[in-house]
This record gives sequence, structure tokens and C-alpha cells, in this order.
Amino acid sequence: QVQLVESGGGLVQPGGSLRLSCAASGSIFKVNAMGWYRQAPGKGRELVVGISPGGFTNYAHSVKGRFTISRDSAKNTVYLQMNSLKPEDTAVYYCNAGYYDTRGTYHSRGYWGQGTQVTVSS
Repeated sequence: QVQLVESGGGLVQPGGSLRLSCAASGSIFKVNAMGWYRQAPGKGRELVVGISPGGFTNYAHSVKGRFTISRDSAKNTVYLQMNSLKPEDTAVYYCNAGYYDTRGTYHSRGYWGQGTQVTVSS
């Protein structure tokens, strides 16, 4: 059974930091790329960042230099460190299992966590 469980969301002031975690079932974590998506109110779900099993990453332009993804194989967990948060980062963040195509583009396999709310506001 595939399980992705996010944690770490909350309310933070602009300029602040949060770290999201996603615990994945072992079978899915070892063979898949992992990613974080987000969905703001009234908008579609967008890819924030992905990471391959080998550590290749690609970030959305809007978060590059502020967010960092990492994965801990011993814990079957992927993290998203978010620094210098802005109000426009407010969204529900979803963990995802996916894959990279030969051009280095991340694709979802359709496995999602339940989402965690991140609100950036003063």
C-alpha cells in the first residue's frame, strides 16, 4: 500500500522559514523520484520541486534559491526546507511520488499525500 504522509505546515510571517516532511512507504521511496506540489486558493496544482533517487533536482523558478529539497533514504523521508517565505507561497503543499523522463522533466505517478497548509502572513 502506498502511503505519503506530510507534516510541518503552519502559519509563518513573511521572511520566515518552515520545513515540511513527507514520510513514504519504503517500497515507493526507494524506486521513485519524489516531489512537492502546491495549490493556492483558486489556482491549479503546480510542481514546486522534484528530486530523483540519485539526487537530481529541479526547482520552479519562483522558489529557486529559497527552497531546498532533500531525501533521507534511511528514514524514507523527503524534506522541503522553505526560507525567505513570501505571502505568495501560501498554499496547500502536497508530497508526490513520480519519475523523471529522459529530458529531465518530472512527472507524477499519481501518488499523493493528504496535503499540509502553509500560510505566510503578517
